[in-house]
Amino acid sequence: MPATICVLVLGSGGREHALAWKLAAEGATVLRAAPGNAGIGEVAELAGVDPADPAAVLALVEAAGVDLTVVGPEIPLTRGIADRFAAAGRAIVGPSSAAAAIESSKVFAKAFFARHGIPTAACRVCEAVSDALAVLDRGEFAYPVVVKADGLAAGKGVVIAEDRERAGEAIRAMMVDRVFGPAGARVVIEERLEGREVSYFVLTDGREVLPFHSAEDHKRVFDDDRGPNTGGMGAFAPSARFDWALERRVLDTIVRPTIDGLRAEGREFRGFLYAGLMLTADGPKVLEFNARLGDPEAQVVLPLVAEPLLPLLVQVAAGRLEQASCAFRPEAAVGVVLASRGYPERPETGLPITGLDEAAARPDVLVFHAGTARRDGQIVTAGGRVLTIVGCGLDHRIAMARAYDGVSRIAFDGMHYRRDIGEKAGAEDRDGERRT
Repeated sequence: MPATICVLVLGSGGREHALAWKLAAEGATVLRAAPGNAGIGEVAELAGVDPADPAAVLALVEAAGVDLTVVGPEIPLTRGIADRFAAAGRAIVGPSSAAAAIESSKVFAKAFFARHGIPTAACRVCEAVSDALAVLDRGEFAYPVVVKADGLAAGKGVVIAEDRERAGEAIRAMMVDRVFGPAGARVVIEERLEGREVSYFVLTDGREVLPFHSAEDHKRVFDDDRGPNTGGMGAFAPSARFDWALERRVLDTIVRPTIDGLRAEGREFRGFLYAGLMLTADGPKVLEFNARLGDPEAQVVLPLVAEPLLPLLVQVAAGRLEQASCAFRPEAAVGVVLASRGYPERPETGLPITGLDEAAARPDVLVFHAGTARRDGQIVTAGGRVLTIVGCGLDHRIAMARAYDGVSRIAFDGMHYRRDIGEKAGAEDRDGERRT
């Protein structure tokens, strides 16, 4: 790795703030972000470039002398930013558009799983509304049934339908009303898997796999997993269920067959691969893959990384991943998302936020910005998910207490959040104590 390096973090959410925070703490010589947010602007130089425009990003990289670009969100990957960078000889962490199809098309992913023997839920792919409704009418799957939009829908294109009426409504909303735009042109109807949902991350150069860490997300907007799906209302790391034996099984039966299968099909994958898993009675099965770090999982995983991240990213971009392992702190992290009134449907924006400095000053509390902006010298809300407040500690209970201590210092009109992030992990910590 060169002695001096300029790094561009692409994106504007909490994940990107966590990445920028981690790289800044390591002393990256020059750190830039596009477009960033108010929090990222405190550790990086911001550029008003649309990350979904590969040509504009490449022009920024060439003009600013950027040595390495790290892609946060999925849209630039789907639009071929890694392909454009490869053609220009520019280093980037993120897969090609062909490899990113493992996330951008659930139809592709399901067919890929079948070709390579990767365990997942049984499903039917439907090209038309009539086909989808016929699957319901034939009773091919027991209720509740899962209805998924084929394309990208910001983490919201999945409906768990309790009955025929709700499933039909979800199908029509996606395929007729196009609530998710072209992402709903096709749908996948699949059996609902029973078990515990876990997120697992690896870094890969397309051949070698570096195990990263596990986490658990909370998708529903309200406590006790009620209400509509969101992009994520909080997360904790690590998952108590994800021990070394399970990790080996996931690597051997899911992750490595996926990486090898993509390479065999001419879709070599470089970057973070995120496996959304269900731990069923029959073993771990894939719910979905993401072609990048998750959000809000990144906010709880990255603070636990106990060694420099930048050298690993440089190796991945070069296609020469040399490390076989990454060191993590033997601690837990809990992250609570603070959302705007109206999220996830119609979030309010432009509202002043108070208490940010007070929260960040609390012991072992981190404040990661997402939907924020700086206007007239004040930080205001600028999106649905506004902040992620992360607490770290020796176990999940301590981390949870610290996270909510930080939350209590912050306020903006209409702020809402879940009050149970990390509870199940804390209960498992107590169960572990009773067993020992």
